[in-house]
Amino acid sequence: MTSSKEQKAIQDQFRERMNEDELMNCMRCGFCLPSCPTYIESGSQELHSPRGRIAIMKAVVDGLIEPDEDVERTLNMCLGCRACEPVCPSGVRYGHLLEEARDIIQQNKKHSWPVRVLRKLVFKELFPYPNRVRVATASLGFYQRSGLQTFLQRTRLSHVLPAHLREMEKVLPSAPTLKKMKKRPKHLPAQGEAKRRVAFFSGCLMDTLFIETNDATMKLLQLAGCEIVIPSLQTCCGALHGHSGEKEQAKWLAKRNIEAFEQCQADAVITNAGGCGAFLMEYDHLLKDDPDWVDRAKAFVEKIRDISAILIELGFQHKGLKLPPQIVTYQDSCHLRNVMRTSSAPRQLLQSIAGVEFREMRESDRCCGSAGIYNIVEPEMAMQILDHKMVYAEQTGATTIVTANPGCLLQMKLGIERKGLGEKVRAVHIVEVLFEAVKESGLFEESKDGQAG
Repeated sequence: MTSSKEQKAIQDQFRERMNEDELMNCMRCGFCLPSCPTYIESGSQELHSPRGRIAIMKAVVDGLIEPDEDVERTLNMCLGCRACEPVCPSGVRYGHLLEEARDIIQQNKKHSWPVRVLRKLVFKELFPYPNRVRVATASLGFYQRSGLQTFLQRTRLSHVLPAHLREMEKVLPSAPTLKKMKKRPKHLPAQGEAKRRVAFFSGCLMDTLFIETNDATMKLLQLAGCEIVIPSLQTCCGALHGHSGEKEQAKWLAKRNIEAFEQCQADAVITNAGGCGAFLMEYDHLLKDDPDWVDRAKAFVEKIRDISAILIELGFQHKGLKLPPQIVTYQDSCHLRNVMRTSSAPRQLLQSIAGVEFREMRESDRCCGSAGIYNIVEPEMAMQILDHKMVYAEQTGATTIVTANPGCLLQMKLGIERKGLGEKVRAVHIVEVLFEAVKESGLFEESKDGQAG
């Protein structure tokens, strides 16, 4: 329970730090309501809508309500998908308000010691350090390959975990070895004429648990005519920190990444994860109050491009790609669509592949329920959203569900598992589909180092 002293500190911080002009910009028009998954899934409860949450933040600032557990619960129930922003006629940056409010609450709340230890371990001791993420991923790989995972599942000892975590464990990809994760390229030439010099943001989980997707991304960039630089000093984007009330840690990570990419002198910084890309794109907002960094952040932000957008720019859709006949649908990454404003490029690429029948999924722009770690901390709402999503996915008749973010990918795989569709439906990252099409079309030549030659 939040003490009165903690509530006083939180309220003072709300008055000092919350952007009151932004709060006042909300006209209470309700345009955001049909776009908000939690509002819809909760049976149209106002407190689970963007408009309702903004009203609650404003009430805390004005001293009309105490920032108690109910306020925190309401804010934490938000997916942070930001689908409300594109439809807002006033242009309210709801995501910025939400992150600021969460940070204020977390920094002024006294957690129990297990929670403090866990948060410190995850946010400060693990994700900021790529080598530690690699070791953690390699440990998962040992667990998967040693037979321990199979033993725990067969003996039902794994049932000490909550049901939703057991379900999620089934859809995790096979983790690579530590040796493979450490052997990463720093520079790759373009195949043929170099059209662009780009820097690749490899990320933390993308370059460990989803290392195959990263490898395919770099090969596609090479084939598109990109010389690639991969800064070895880059680190986690900080999205998990920023969304979970660890703003200062997110700022520290942002500065490390800006510094690492400044040395590349690249035309663009390429990402292949919607959540990471969106957070990178808002480094200028994150560092807006730091005069030593704000201009550097703006210069960095101007270079951020999603892999699908840069491929369209370079005419990758005209390469004559093909695949065996299949029905494909696409599930938008919320942050790729709502923050990076990239939604047509992935569809253009998929529709350019001969053999692919593209079918638009109903409400493909609505969150799948992953939302970072939301499906772990709010499993009931996340699974409710996912189950509805899978109804629409099934209606397309698709055998391939494509997305553009690792969290969304795992969530869609989980949906397939829950529906028992594993034998006839698969979920893949858009990069994987494109690379399959490249190989099927005979456009890929592998050199001795495993990269495009």
